[in-house]
Amino acid sequence: MSVSILGISAYYHDSAAALLIDGRIVAAAQEDRFTREKHTSAFPYHAATYCLEEGGLQVGDLDRVVFYDKPYLKFERLMETYHAFAPRGLRSFVAAVPVWIKEKIFLRKRLHDELARIGPGKVRLLFPEHHLSHAASAFYPSPFDEAAILTIDGVGEWATAAIGQGKDRSITILRELDFPHSLGLLYSAFTYYCGFKVNSGEYKLMGLAPYGHPDSERTGSFKKKILDHLVDIREDGSILLNMDYFDYATGLSMCRDEHWRRLFGMPRREPERDIEQSYMDLALAIQQVTEDIVHVMAQTAKKLTGSKYLVMAGGVALNCVANGKLLRRGIFDDIWIQPAAGDAGGALGAAYAAWHIEMGRPRSATTGRDAMAGALLGPEFGPDYIARMAKKCKAPYTHYQDYDELCADVAALIDRGMVIGWFQGRMEYGPRALGNRSILGNPCLTETQKKINLKIKHREEFRPFAPSVLEEDMTDYFELDRPSPYMLLVSRVKEKRLRAEPENYNRMSMYERLYHERSDIPAVTHVDYSARIQSVNKTTNERFWKLISACKQKNGYGLIVNTSFNVRGEPVVCTPEDAYRCFMRTDMDYLVMGDYVFHKNDQPELAGIDAQAQG
Repeated sequence: MSVSILGISAYYHDSAAALLIDGRIVAAAQEDRFTREKHTSAFPYHAATYCLEEGGLQVGDLDRVVFYDKPYLKFERLMETYHAFAPRGLRSFVAAVPVWIKEKIFLRKRLHDELARIGPGKVRLLFPEHHLSHAASAFYPSPFDEAAILTIDGVGEWATAAIGQGKDRSITILRELDFPHSLGLLYSAFTYYCGFKVNSGEYKLMGLAPYGHPDSERTGSFKKKILDHLVDIREDGSILLNMDYFDYATGLSMCRDEHWRRLFGMPRREPERDIEQSYMDLALAIQQVTEDIVHVMAQTAKKLTGSKYLVMAGGVALNCVANGKLLRRGIFDDIWIQPAAGDAGGALGAAYAAWHIEMGRPRSATTGRDAMAGALLGPEFGPDYIARMAKKCKAPYTHYQDYDELCADVAALIDRGMVIGWFQGRMEYGPRALGNRSILGNPCLTETQKKINLKIKHREEFRPFAPSVLEEDMTDYFELDRPSPYMLLVSRVKEKRLRAEPENYNRMSMYERLYHERSDIPAVTHVDYSARIQSVNKTTNERFWKLISACKQKNGYGLIVNTSFNVRGEPVVCTPEDAYRCFMRTDMDYLVMGDYVFHKNDQPELAGIDAQAQG
């Protein structure tokens, strides 16, 4: 008889659900895609319901429901922290404790109640530790039989980072770094100080860092002040934070603003204000410190395990710049990072922990590729659903009978500089759009980045875009010698593709550098001549691979601009209705859903050779 395990993460941010049947990932999704509340912490009712429907199950059919951390240990950490810092933090204590008593101390009952909303049936609940869930999400679906494990985030129960080793079906945690000393919270404090939102703006801080002047006296001074006053890095990569400068342990903000103002000589940047060069230099300084700490932690993981391979998870594992540099340092033969590395991925890791550790089931033999199925694990919508949506919305479209013809026409539009909404197959699990819920553009046009950022995504101009490149063509464009299917590695663009750099390049303003044509693929070449790469494999995602191949036939370039299908402040689209609404509210040129190409009323309809009647 099959064994079904539902993993759940909730009540902090990025709630999600994931379903394993006999150890195979059947479905996984984040709750915010369904509710449209970005980074929601709510119980993943819709995500869990979807997972059960995908598996053909009822709640009563489940053998285990597994929550991704231990609430009692978290409560213990909360109480001990307030005691240690007393009388500081009284306001935070008064605000936090009633919520814990009401909602989280009695989490077992709450979970049973929430599952009863989905359907009848009693289930067995399990609660692995937070970093074990992260470790399981990193190791068990990886392509390695044995690996060192490195998990780094803000905080779980007590641990903020962990080093472990995975062998066959077992995971052994070897070292942990405990709260309040946290690399994730250190990076989030700088996210906050530079004017971005914690738990979502860390991507922006990473994208801002390359605009810092790497050889400037100010950047060097900032880095020195971080190391002298904020964080002590030990030989094994563990860190001690100077808590006189931080307020997250018992306060209501990340850091003590006045202390930071005196240290760095500038106030906290107000959100939405123009970004001055000093904040770019500060972003670069903390990015460099983060990379150094990750490097030393990885060296310790190598010493403790002797493993040839490393797997990673936790929010800090989404820092693809640090990941790329770690790979190039050659400590390990290869690195694999869980594509849903943050708390959403904890749902999958919790389910894996139950299957392999609690139930003792063996791993399937690895095949050289991971078990994530390209992270395409969410819901899909067939042609009948799309046709009904089009009729309901009175949406004009062209319907194609020949998918190759569709790809040829869409490639021609992209070649002309059009921006395309691309909606295909199953939704991605994790923060990255990987070719099924994507916005696409021409990488060879300098104006593509500005058009998508300002007129479609409605976000900051400096935000970079990733190239999705045919896996077999990747080495023609980038200095990366292995696949990067999940957009989690940054690598330099090949020298032969770069344009001459002005002598004063590192002294140019943000916008002068942003719109300098740095390569023959300028829309995906960041200001430091790097790119965050997604390699596209024909077996994993044939439809996306065929589109990029059609683009290559049209213009000779086997890559495309790929960014997530959403606008600022909203989650990635889930349904055809979400996609069409986003399309109509922005300056996107065309929307492709399945074999339907939608256009706007003032645009010409497409007419491929085998195109059928218009909607």
